[in-house]
Amino acid sequence: MGPARLPAPRGLGCFVLVLLLLLGGSGSPGTTPPPRAPWAEEQGAVPEGAPWGRLRYEAVKKHLGALSKHYWQYLACKVWQESCEEEEKQQGEREASPIPGWSFPLVGQDYLEILSAWYCSFGKCCETGDCRIINNITGLEAELNGQLHGQHLAKDVVLQAVQGFLQSPRPPKALVLSFHGWSGTGKNFVARMVATHLYRDGLRSDCVRVFVSLLHFPHHNYVDSYKAQLQRQISETLQRCRQALLIFDEAEKLHSNLLDAITPFMAQHTNKDQADQQRSIFLFLSNLGGNTINEVALEFWRAGRAREEIPLELLEQRLRLELQEAAENSYAHSQLLRENLIDFVVPFLPLEYQHVRLCARDAFLARGLPYTEATLDQVAQMMVFVPKEEKLFSAQGCKSVPQRINYFLP
Repeated sequence: MGPARLPAPRGLGCFVLVLLLLLGGSGSPGTTPPPRAPWAEEQGAVPEGAPWGRLRYEAVKKHLGALSKHYWQYLACKVWQESCEEEEKQQGEREASPIPGWSFPLVGQDYLEILSAWYCSFGKCCETGDCRIINNITGLEAELNGQLHGQHLAKDVVLQAVQGFLQSPRPPKALVLSFHGWSGTGKNFVARMVATHLYRDGLRSDCVRVFVSLLHFPHHNYVDSYKAQLQRQISETLQRCRQALLIFDEAEKLHSNLLDAITPFMAQHTNKDQADQQRSIFLFLSNLGGNTINEVALEFWRAGRAREEIPLELLEQRLRLELQEAAENSYAHSQLLRENLIDFVVPFLPLEYQHVRLCARDAFLARGLPYTEATLDQVAQMMVFVPKEEKLFSAQGCKSVPQRINYFLP
């Protein structure tokens, strides 16, 4: 039986029709006027007060009809998950060959987002959340290649692991990835990418849960209570969604009992039905092992070898040794490593000067701000680089770059 869906009420249809007519030619407040509509160039200018004529009327009618159809497809995809393939196809055509006057006005699109959320507030558009799963591996690959800098190992491992897991007809267990590296190297960034491209609602999806150690489990005296709460929340998420994503940030600060509590959810499936109906991905984000990763990167640099030559096997072996030798009640003393539940230990390399410049460029572009090559150098030079002699790696990675570009605003 498919996901429950509310019928489109007549009042909603009328509201949408009025919205389309009002917003069909509007633009975003405070922006430059939009380009003239296509018929303006075909028919030529009309003196003020002159009749439009039959040809002008037909052109306007045709344009508004097509625009209304585009809006309706957008709304149907957002609310009822219908016509999504057609909407994505037309969106790609509009981006590839932009025609003045045929893109969604910004105000109209914002209102449709609000309308979609308002409509779904009266009932569940999808009872399980599964209808919001998109598994856009192509988009994930594109964003990893374009936005994740200096992390060839993490890029390859994450993409291949997630793609292989989702394509497997019956995965024997949950996919468990453990991200390791200094702060600011991209661990949270990649976790957010995965959520964004697997779920239409990204981190806001009902099928995605994010746990931060010091925020959700701050007191070791209440470990037993936390353990029961964590098990209940994971169980509810897995029951609600056939594909769930669970992210644990600051994993090295989790009490071992909490990690042991979730071991059953990551273990081998006990029956065929469970393997058929349930897929879950666990991401553990930790700063533990960052110094080991940095030492290997520095060894390669001193030997005159490119960082891209660093093999995954070398780093993974060293990381597992360090994790197994960690102190009592730490990340390594859970059952995750002892029972080989971690499928991939994913190393995030320290970022160098050129990577910080690329992060600065992305930050300017994300805010639509102009920049020069000299400005990117200035942003990168504001960061602290280590070791003291070589000054090779950014001590904060790219973590504070978006804030630092504020110094260079006009």
